[in-house]
Amino acid sequence: MTPRRAATPAPGPLEAYCRQFDALFSKVNQRDGFRRYLEGVLLPQERHKTLTALANTEPVVGAQQPPAQSLQWFLSESTWDPEALTQRRLELLRADPLTGPTPQGVLVIDEHGDRKWGHKTAHVGRQYLANLGKTDNGVVSVSTLWADEGVYYPLHVAPYTPAPHFARGKADLRFRTKRQIAAALVRRALAADIPCRAVVADNFYGEDEPLREELRALGLGYVLALQPSHCWWHLEGTIGSLQEAVEAAPWDGPEHPGAWVPVQRSFRDGHTETWWVLEVEAGPYGPEKPQRVLVATTDPRTLPRLCTWYLVTNLPAPGTQQAAHSALAPADAAEIVRLYGLRQWVEQSYKQTKYALGWHEYQVRSDLAIRRHWALVCCAFAFCWYNLSQPHPARAPVAMEVVGRPSPPEPSSLPAPASSVEAGRGENQQAANTAAPALLAGGAAGRARVVGALDHAVALLARVVECAPTRVPERVA
Repeated sequence: MTPRRAATPAPGPLEAYCRQFDALFSKVNQRDGFRRYLEGVLLPQERHKTLTALANTEPVVGAQQPPAQSLQWFLSESTWDPEALTQRRLELLRADPLTGPTPQGVLVIDEHGDRKWGHKTAHVGRQYLANLGKTDNGVVSVSTLWADEGVYYPLHVAPYTPAPHFARGKADLRFRTKRQIAAALVRRALAADIPCRAVVADNFYGEDEPLREELRALGLGYVLALQPSHCWWHLEGTIGSLQEAVEAAPWDGPEHPGAWVPVQRSFRDGHTETWWVLEVEAGPYGPEKPQRVLVATTDPRTLPRLCTWYLVTNLPAPGTQQAAHSALAPADAAEIVRLYGLRQWVEQSYKQTKYALGWHEYQVRSDLAIRRHWALVCCAFAFCWYNLSQPHPARAPVAMEVVGRPSPPEPSSLPAPASSVEAGRGENQQAANTAAPALLAGGAAGRARVVGALDHAVALLARVVECAPTRVPERVA
C-alpha cells in the first residue's frame, strides 16, 4: 500500500494533537488545512479570525490568493465530516485524566447568538440574541457543555433555524424549538457516555415543563433556574408564587434566620461568601414531592437580582421518602448551590473563549461550513486542555470550590477582602497574561506567527482557569 503523504507539520505540541485526527481526513490537503486552521484560530485575540486573517493574507484582496482559497475549500467544499471530528475530540477528552468527565460534574445547556448581516447565510434571521440582550439579525446556536470546578469544555452544538426559513413556519414538521434542540443535545451527550450529576440551565429552559419531563424520562437529575415571577395553580388564600413563598418566610437577620439555611461558598481568589437558601414548601414543590424549589441569595431581605437564584430540581432531599425511592443521589442545599454555581463557567469564561477563538467570525454561508467552523473552534479549545495535560514543571494544579455549611473561621485565617469584581457573579474578569513554557517555541523557527498562536493557547487557558471556582488539585499530577 502506498504510504500517506505527510502534511506540513504544525509546531510543537499542536502537531502531536493534530495527528490524532489524521484518520478522519482522506487527503493530504485536508490534513494540512486542519493544521493551518487550528494555528489561525489560536492566534491572539487582537488578530481577526476571518479566512484571510487565518491564511495571513491581506483582507479583501488576499481572499483570492491560494492560502485563503485553500482554507475556503477546506471549510466549504471538502469531504470531511464535522460530527466525526467532534466524536474524536470527545474521545480524547474522555481518555485524558485531566479532562475526563466525572459523575460530579454538570451538563450545561446554553445558547449563543452571533450578529450577521443579510439573508443568504444559513439559519440567519431577525431573532433574540441572548448575548447581546436584544433582537437583531443573526445566527443562534444551542450547545451543551461539561463542567466541574476545575475543567470545562463544549460537547455538542447545533444551530437554531428560525420559523421563516420553513414553508409552514412553526407548523412545519422540520421546525424545532431551542428547547427541543437542547433535549436532542442532551441525548447525544448520553450516547457519548458523558456522565454528570445534573443538567444545569438558565430560566429560559427551566420554565419549560416538557423539557423537565424529558430529562426525568432519561433518568437525569437537573438544577434549572426559574423566573422570579414563577407561579402555579393554587387555592385562594394559599401560596401561589415564588414571591409569595419568600415573603412568607421570616427573616430577622443572621441570628434569627427562620427557614433560611446558610451555605458558604469559597472562591479561587480567597474570598468567601455566605449565601442563604430557602426550601419552598408550597403547591407542587417540596422535599417530599417529585420536584423541589430552592431560593438562594446573598441577602434574603433585599434579594439582589444578580445574586439571587430561583432553582427547581428533581434531586431528592436527604432523609426523605423521595430519597429512599429515587434512583438519583440526594442533594442538600449546599449541593444544589454548588451544582448551579458551575453554570458560571458560561458567564465568566466560555463566552470570552468564543470571541478569542473566533467563534462568530466565520465568513461562510452554508450550513455545513458553519458547523465545520464551530467543530474546529471546539478542537482548538480542547487543544488548550491537551497542552496543559502534557507533563511540564511549569504547570500548576487547579483548585476546587468548597460549598458547605459555614463554620466560624479562625482569627488567623480570615479570607482576604473580595475584589471589586467578584467570582461567581456572571461578570467578565481579566487575568494576567501567563508566559508560555519554553516547550511551545520548539520546532517553530522562522514561523513567529505560529509560535504566537501556541503562546496564546496557554495564556487563554490560564485566563479560563483563573475565572473558575476553585478546586482541590485532584486531576493534575
